[in-house]
Amino acid sequence: MAKKLETIELFIDESQDKDGIDALSLVKFPAIEENWVALNNHRIEFKSVDDEKRIIIGLALVPDKLIYRKNGDYEYNIKFSKETVNKAARLYLKKLNNNNATLEHKTEVDGVSVVESWTVENPKIDKTALYDLNATEGSWAVIMSIDNDKVWQEIKNGTYLGISVEGYFSDEQKLSAQAKEDELIEKIKQLLKDE
Repeated sequence: MAKKLETIELFIDESQDKDGIDALSLVKFPAIEENWVALNNHRIEFKSVDDEKRIIIGLALVPDKLIYRKNGDYEYNIKFSKETVNKAARLYLKKLNNNNATLEHKTEVDGVSVVESWTVENPKIDKTALYDLNATEGSWAVIMSIDNDKVWQEIKNGTYLGISVEGYFSDEQKLSAQAKEDELIEKIKQLLKDE
């Protein structure tokens, strides 16, 4: 019998300057388990490559999708709400991070840019449906322009199949621990004040 894993919901705390998406990474195995579609000259040819346009479309985040994680022996899932996905997409552009990209979360790379970004409002009539991405309401979709020759060749060769986010998030466990710590500090202050 498989054990039930704890699920931690991550969110963006805008009072924390570091919270948000810093970069998108091209990866072989995206954690959200969604691959992209390479766009071919405005025709809808899935998984095809266009040497002229060099653009790909994919999902960067999908709300409420359980994403497996393992830290040592601790196994758990993370997920993002629609609100968090929307906030992540908005802050990513607001902070001018659309030219920040990495390969497999390791190597920074030039010549990879997000040129379109949106959250899906109606999956049936959204642009993602044209490319058979099976997006759900609230998913963050991006179109990326690949001007780096080496990276474009690696995409064509299947080295990279999806998009993964890089950034900082808060979670309820940290928030709860901080709240308990703040409460304890207040109690100590009150005790000292009463003396």
